[in-house]
Amino acid sequence: MTNRSFTRLIIATPMIAVLAACGGGAGGDGDGTAAGDAPPEIEQRQENFEKVGDAFKAIREELEGDNPDLAFIKTQAEDIGARIETATGLFPAGTSVDDGYDTEALPTIWEKPDEFEQAAQTAIEAAAEMASLAESGDAAAVAAAVGTVGNGCKGCHEKFRVKKD
Repeated sequence: MTNRSFTRLIIATPMIAVLAACGGGAGGDGDGTAAGDAPPEIEQRQENFEKVGDAFKAIREELEGDNPDLAFIKTQAEDIGARIETATGLFPAGTSVDDGYDTEALPTIWEKPDEFEQAAQTAIEAAAEMASLAESGDAAAVAAAVGTVGNGCKGCHEKFRVKKD
């Protein structure tokens, strides 16, 4: 290798490294954004839905006892409804699993936005009904409403979320 070739190699190496770091390599979304640089809404919605699941589980566990705390259930049901309502705003375009992000959101959300909003609204209404039943003091009716809330969540999962094994 000549001195001139060696000098060119030394000069080119940092530029090659910078270009490689900016490229849309594996795990990216194709526009140079690494998967680790996902929009914050993805993490926010995942945390939000995890808390919905936690609240739903807490309601079911409370109903297993002999004397369920209906005030607690009411609060949890209200939290579920509020979190689902908040979540609908955490799906900016380009944040689906098909966009290369670590998410279970299917592109169907953006292809059928009216259906997505309706599915979310159904779950929100079911959670509000459960909260109302808990406030009325009817534990049996609250227990029956668990299935309605679960079906509301399922309606969204079936069309708009990656299916889990």
